[in-house]
Amino acid sequence: MPVCPNCKYEYVKGIDRCPDCGSELVDQLPPEIILNESDWVVIYTTSFDYEAEMLKGNLESAGISATILSQKDSSFPAPGDLSIIKLLVKKEDAESAVTFLNEFKKSLKSENEEDETE
Repeated sequence: MPVCPNCKYEYVKGIDRCPDCGSELVDQLPPEIILNESDWVVIYTTSFDYEAEMLKGNLESAGISATILSQKDSSFPAPGDLSIIKLLVKKEDAESAVTFLNEFKKSLKSENEEDETE
């Protein structure tokens, strides 16, 4: 049965795209990667998928491996503690990842200030 790689829902044959997220369906999901909890640390939490994805992409562009652990229940879309999304990096990269994120936030802040003065 076709499966959505994002939502993990199964669909009947003949459906090519997920009606929820628009992703192309696949015949089977790739094997799940098991993370050893002791190798990873949480460096950021948010309630927004897009924010976690953006920060993950920026970290990876800087050569820092990152992953997202979402405890968000897509069948119960609620903000706050019920929809925690964690950004994790390997322990050995934690310090440089936090420094990178702090610098990234500073650059966003200064860009916003420049936009306001124009």
